[in-house]
Amino acid sequence: MSKELITGSFQRMKSTNLSIVLNLIREKGPISRADIAKLTKLTPPTISNLTKELLLGELIIEQALGESSGGRKPTLLTLNSERHHLIGVDIGSHELSMILTNLEGETKHHIIQTIPSPVTKDKLLSLLIKGIRTMKDASPVPEKLIGIGVAMHGIVDVSKGESIFAPNLNLHHIPIKNILEEEFGLMVIVENDARAIAHGHQWFNHEDGALDLACINVGRGIGAGLIIDGELFLGHDFISGEIGHMAIDLQGPLCSCGNNGCLQTFASGPAIADKMRMKLREGESSLLPKMLADGTDEAITGELVFKAAKAGDRLAQQVLQEAGEYLGIGLTNLIHIINPEKIILSGGVIQAGEFLLDSVLETVQKRALTKKAKETKITISTFGRHATAMGAVSLILRNLFSNIGIADKKE
Repeated sequence: MSKELITGSFQRMKSTNLSIVLNLIREKGPISRADIAKLTKLTPPTISNLTKELLLGELIIEQALGESSGGRKPTLLTLNSERHHLIGVDIGSHELSMILTNLEGETKHHIIQTIPSPVTKDKLLSLLIKGIRTMKDASPVPEKLIGIGVAMHGIVDVSKGESIFAPNLNLHHIPIKNILEEEFGLMVIVENDARAIAHGHQWFNHEDGALDLACINVGRGIGAGLIIDGELFLGHDFISGEIGHMAIDLQGPLCSCGNNGCLQTFASGPAIADKMRMKLREGESSLLPKMLADGTDEAITGELVFKAAKAGDRLAQQVLQEAGEYLGIGLTNLIHIINPEKIILSGGVIQAGEFLLDSVLETVQKRALTKKAKETKITISTFGRHATAMGAVSLILRNLFSNIGIADKKE
């Protein structure tokens, strides 16, 4: 075996061990070197060398002494969370939402920028760069920024970090990764929004280790992020999870994709607004006309329908319940295809959960094939409005904790 091959194998093993130790400190810290050695089965001298390297890289710090079991009190190790920061970006249909977090995923700063309509690729990239500069300036240690995670609706080529098609912005082939890496010299990972949300829930362990998980993002469109056997599922051409374009009614409304009767023409925010508008034009009574600033029904949005429902408007409640039924049909189809352990709902439309969720659950109960399928756990995301940006952050964290570089230092 050549010297180069031996050296390369050693470096890969060392990098793997660094990742193992760093992840253990992340999950179990504060923790002693002795306990790390026991849990990893690595020798104490190896643990000493690895933790020394992580300390030099400022990824971990030594904390107060732990409890003694008879000898000298052990020094505990924990993540150096506040030394390093990350930026998570959510490119939506109308807004750019950005967060700055520490290594624990705690949000330290956030901004929202309006995306003009219509928008060009160059204008969107310019807004993106401007926003990231603002976030970078907000970091207490900008030189310790680790990377930028970007989550975007539509079709994303993860390998290139390129938005292939963003239907709600009507933009194609946006080279997000290349532009941002050239501008900021940082690691950039770009992913579909629903897949990023699913990854975030798995990474931050909100789902109690579920290996088969589906996160459904319901806003202007509907997408799913799928975790199968513990791994994020991309599909052959990165279009996995596009359940918003699952056909529900062949004679249904025309969808933005060009087909008729897609799920998102019945259960997305614009679909809810369209349904409410149609019922009002048919003469049904509602509080909504009085809630419109300009008096025209063109100003109706899914959010306004939700506000009317909360105010006791029976028609608005009925429209949301019907949307929940259609969403339940889509989820039932998804259960029959991948049989997830758990489904998490997120996105703007899910803010109307009190009027949607019962209808979703009743539909799944009625339509699913087996007793266990009917009992599939369906919950609302605990991430709230930053779910997509948090998912984007988790992509950078996964890369960091899986690929620890080898410090070029002599010991």
